[in-house]
Amino acid sequence: MGTKSVQALLEDIRLLDEGMFSVVRGVLTAVQQSFPEAKQEVKYGGILVSAGVQFCGVFAYSQHVSVEFGHGAKISDPFGHLEGTGKGRRHLKLRSLADIQSKRLAEYLPLAHRAAGEL
Repeated sequence: MGTKSVQALLEDIRLLDEGMFSVVRGVLTAVQQSFPEAKQEVKYGGILVSAGVQFCGVFAYSQHVSVEFGHGAKISDPFGHLEGTGKGRRHLKLRSLADIQSKRLAEYLPLAHRAAGEL
């Protein structure tokens, strides 16, 4: 059984929920704008993103899209939108396209990338 491609996963999400699909696409667009060299792979049921280091993952659920930052606990969280209390991981919960702007995803991406590089 081969690994599912990013495109195939996006198609599955689109079939299940057009709204969540548009949020996932918006997140991936924001990532691409901040990190044009970023690579994407399907793992753990979501899309993991790396640019030199793996720094975020995008997971679609029925009511929201979660943008996971594996080293999010190292981020000082200047805007107060990060959720989670685990030892390392933090996430942004996006329920609509507007949340991408209002929760300042584009500003968290470089912070997450920097945190992931401080290993």
